[in-house]
Amino acid sequence: MTVTTGSDTTPTPFGTDGAGGLPDLRLAFDAAEPDWLSQLRSRAVDVVAERGFPTLKDEDWRYTRITPLLDLAFEPAASRPVSSPSPALIDELCGTSGGSRLLFVNGRFMPELSQLPEPAPGVRITNLASALSERRPVVQPLLEASFGARRHAFWASNVASAQDGLLIELSPDAVVEEPVRVVHYCDPAGTPVVAALRSMIVLGARSRVAVEETFIGSEGSVYLTNSITDVQLGPEAALEHFKVQLEPEAAFHLASMDVRQERGSRFVTNTASIGASIGRQELVVHLEGEGAEATVNGLYLPRGDQHHDCPVRVEHVAPGCTSRQLFKGVLDGHGQGVFNGHIVVHHGADGTDASQTNKNLLLSDRAEADTRPRLEIFADDVKCTHGSAVGQLEDDAVFYLQARGISKEEARSLLTYAFVNEVVDLVPDPSVGERLGRLVGDRLRGGSAGSGQ
Repeated sequence: MTVTTGSDTTPTPFGTDGAGGLPDLRLAFDAAEPDWLSQLRSRAVDVVAERGFPTLKDEDWRYTRITPLLDLAFEPAASRPVSSPSPALIDELCGTSGGSRLLFVNGRFMPELSQLPEPAPGVRITNLASALSERRPVVQPLLEASFGARRHAFWASNVASAQDGLLIELSPDAVVEEPVRVVHYCDPAGTPVVAALRSMIVLGARSRVAVEETFIGSEGSVYLTNSITDVQLGPEAALEHFKVQLEPEAAFHLASMDVRQERGSRFVTNTASIGASIGRQELVVHLEGEGAEATVNGLYLPRGDQHHDCPVRVEHVAPGCTSRQLFKGVLDGHGQGVFNGHIVVHHGADGTDASQTNKNLLLSDRAEADTRPRLEIFADDVKCTHGSAVGQLEDDAVFYLQARGISKEEARSLLTYAFVNEVVDLVPDPSVGERLGRLVGDRLRGGSAGSGQ
C-alpha cells in the first residue's frame, strides 16, 4: 500500500510494512461480520491504495498539510485497553436531564455508561454495530456511497476500519422530544491510535430530532479521530445538530458529514472547533427537494500551532431552496484557520436563496486566516451573496473599555467574545447555546481543551 504526503507527490510505503501512518486496514476486519461488509472493506482498502491520501496539490486540501499525521505510527483504537471518562465528566458534557445519552470509547459503544431511550413506535436510537445485519438496506447504500468520485482516501479508510457509531432511524411522523446526546471519548493508553466512527441519521417524512455531539480525549494524548456521519432527511423532516470538538491539542480530528435533503426538509448545524493539533470538519449538503432549507454555522478557535480547516460545500439542486452559512474564526499564536466555502447552484435550481459569510479575528501577528468563499451559479432568478473579512481588534475599542476601569486583557477578552457571540446566539437550544458560550469563554481566557480527566 502507498500514500502520498502533503509535501511530496511520490508514493511512500504505508501501513502494511510498519512505516508511519494508519495501521494496516485489514486489522479491523472481523471474521464474524456479514460477507457483504467484508467485501466492502476489502474494496475500501484497494481504494486507499489507489488514491493515496490528500496532498497540497488537491484543491480542497491546499492549506492543510497532513504530513505530521502520516509521520506517526498508529494502531487500531479497538486494540487498546478501555479507560472511560469519569461519570462526573459525562454528566458535565451531557447534562443530567432526560433524553438519550450514548458514550463511545475508542470508537466502541459503551452500553453500561449510556442511557438508551425507552422503545417507542418508529424510533430507533442505538449504535451502528448492533444493527449492521438487520438494517442492511439502510446501512449498505450509505457505506457504498463512500466510493464516489469526490471522496478522498480518509473516507475509504473509514469504511475499511470503522466498527461502530451512532444510528438514528425515524419512521414518518416520529418525533424525539429530548435531544440525543453523544460523547466520543478516546484514551490511547500511551500509544497513538485511530478511532474510526461511522454514524448514520435517517429521518422519515415529517420526523424530527436534535443531536448533540462532543469529541474529547484523555489529556495530552496522541490519536486520530476519523469520523463520518451520513444524514438523509425525508420530506419535511427536521434535524438540529450541534457538535463541539474538544480533542487534546496533541490529537488529530478528521470528520465529514454528508447531508441529503428532500422536499421541505430543514437542517440546522452548529459546530465549534476548539481542540486538536489538526482539526478538519468537512460538510457537504445536497438540497435535492424543492423548498429545502439548510443553516450551517461554525466557530474555529486555533491557538499555538493548531490548524483548523472548515470546508463547506452546499449543492442547490432543486428549485426554491434556501441556505445560510456563518463561520467565524478567532486565531491566536501561530494558529491557522481555513474556511473553504463553496455554493453550487445547479441548472434548474431557480429561486435559490443562498448566503455565505466568513469573518476572522487575528489576536496575533503570527496567526493566519485563509478564506475562500465561492459561488458557482448555473440557474436564473437566484439571490446569492458571499463575503469574507480578516481583521484585528480595534485599538480605540480596547482603549474605550480601559478608560472605564477594565484591564487591557479583560477588554480584549470582552471584545473577542462579542465577536463570536453572534454564532453562539444562533444555536437554537438555549441550554446548548449556554454551554457553548461557557466553553468559548473558557477558551478565550486561556483554558485547556480536550481534557478527559
